[in-house]
Amino acid sequence: MNEIKLQPPEVPLPRAIIDSLPNPLVIIDETGRICLANAAAENYFHTSSNMLTRLSLRDLVPFSSPVLEAVAQTRHTAGVVNEYAIAVGTPRLGGERTVDLQAALMTEDPRFVIIMLLERSMAHKIDRQLTSRGAARSVSGMASMLAHEIKNPLAGIRGAAQLLEPSLSSEDRTLARLICDETDRIRDLVDQMEVFSDERPLEKKPVNIHVVLERVKQLTLAALPSGIAVREDYDPSLPPVLGSKDQLVQVFLNLAKNAAEAIAQGGEAGEIIFTTAFRPGVRLTVPGINERITLPLEVCVHDTGPGVPEELRPNIFDPFVTTKPGGRGLGLALVAKTVRDHGGIVECVGRERGTTFRVLLPMLRVSAIKPVETEEENT
Repeated sequence: MNEIKLQPPEVPLPRAIIDSLPNPLVIIDETGRICLANAAAENYFHTSSNMLTRLSLRDLVPFSSPVLEAVAQTRHTAGVVNEYAIAVGTPRLGGERTVDLQAALMTEDPRFVIIMLLERSMAHKIDRQLTSRGAARSVSGMASMLAHEIKNPLAGIRGAAQLLEPSLSSEDRTLARLICDETDRIRDLVDQMEVFSDERPLEKKPVNIHVVLERVKQLTLAALPSGIAVREDYDPSLPPVLGSKDQLVQVFLNLAKNAAEAIAQGGEAGEIIFTTAFRPGVRLTVPGINERITLPLEVCVHDTGPGVPEELRPNIFDPFVTTKPGGRGLGLALVAKTVRDHGGIVECVGRERGTTFRVLLPMLRVSAIKPVETEEENT
């Protein structure tokens, strides 16, 4: 068999630009042979570019690797394929790492596939959200304990303060009133935390995500301060998601409220942008489930505020983590729990200006819809 070699003039980007990319990049031909590898790929595989171009992709990844499946899917669909949280091993050299992968056909010559590896970016974020379920359960247990052990004594303290208030001097009445106000504040905090202890399964129905976002937009506009605009950029062809409309409204209303507060905190005019898109290549592996879960529905809430500090982003969905001076750090934790209950994930992405909260959701499967019995069928 004659080998197909990629000559330098056929590569659309200068070698210097390819070598400047911080992530490993390889280009393979229709036989699976590596035709080009950048400097980051040399470092990743601990092999020179000259040696890599003598190898096939199958020499670098395990048998039946998702990498090979992604390449096959790229050739079949002629589209971009993303794989998250996959293990890329090197049978020849040893070692294994968890990476994101993006594969796409070369526009100028579809015989060639471009593969880029991104080490521990989205894969790490997904892993954090999946492994944080234990922490979420701990919060649930703590919420149940707080509700039972704290609310009853609080009611007694508040009642005692109210009984004492009429017999106190005006100065002491102020202190009694302060006791009542503070017990009310603690009670409200406990009520918020009780939400985390609700592990009942959702009553799911087909939901049009754009109807959800339109409702969120109306509620957001009604409460927005001047100088903040709202706009949307939707993919109208999105299929429905199986979920709770009310809870999804609460998720995106919370994200929109945070976006508005971030812009106001920056002290400048800004805008909130709702976007939707279909990403057919987004898949991930969930522990305990044999199949890879597809999350093709992407919903984003962008803002032009000052942004979330980089050091806080990995923990921004943890309870009691907040960027607000008077915040309690429960809003985003509740967002993460609700999205997780819908089988999706949420991440915080920094932008050149502002922040993006990206929610990935599974689409409604036809098999998930229960057929409605007709009168003829019952007779």
